[in-house]
This record gives sequence, structure tokens and C-alpha cells, in this order.
Amino acid sequence: MKILLDEMYTGMKDYLEALGWDIETVNSVALQGAEDNKIIEYAKENTLIVVTQDEKLAGIADLKQVQCVLISKNMLAKMIDTELRKKYQDTYKR
Repeated sequence: MKILLDEMYTGMKDYLEALGWDIETVNSVALQGAEDNKIIEYAKENTLIVVTQDEKLAGIADLKQVQCVLISKNMLAKMIDTELRKKYQDTYKR
């Protein structure tokens, strides 16, 4: 399974590769700043799963039946909250 990271996640490439994922980024395939449709078409042609925080890009992926993982701000906030609670629950009470 190959992954295409959208621009905001380019910096995650090394981390995800260390976890065993086969990663491309929009930068590495010369699609930095490209229109959403071009990114989705590239992903479709190369059987890539898109990882993005861009709701519009994820919506277009859905319409074109391209696999996509949308990382929402709510998802990130919950992850941060969980880690804070695990590490500092006794220090800080809400």
C-alpha cells in the first residue's frame, strides 16, 4: 500500500517510512501547489492513498473514488488532549 502525503504532511515522510509505510509526497512527485484534481488524478493513476488535512481535496478524492485519509483538526485536538491527560493529569486539573 503506497501513500501520497499532501503538502502539510511532507515532514511526516521519514516518520511514516520508519513505521514501514511506502511514502510519496506531493513535493517529491512535482505536484507542490498543484490543483486538487491533478493531485487526485495522480493518486488514482498510481493507486495511492492520499493523506491530507484539506477537506476539499478529501471531498474530491471521495467523488473520484480515490482512497483518502482526512486528518481533521478535531482528530488532532483529541490526540493532543489524550497525550496531555496521560502525562499530566495529576499536575493540571480542569
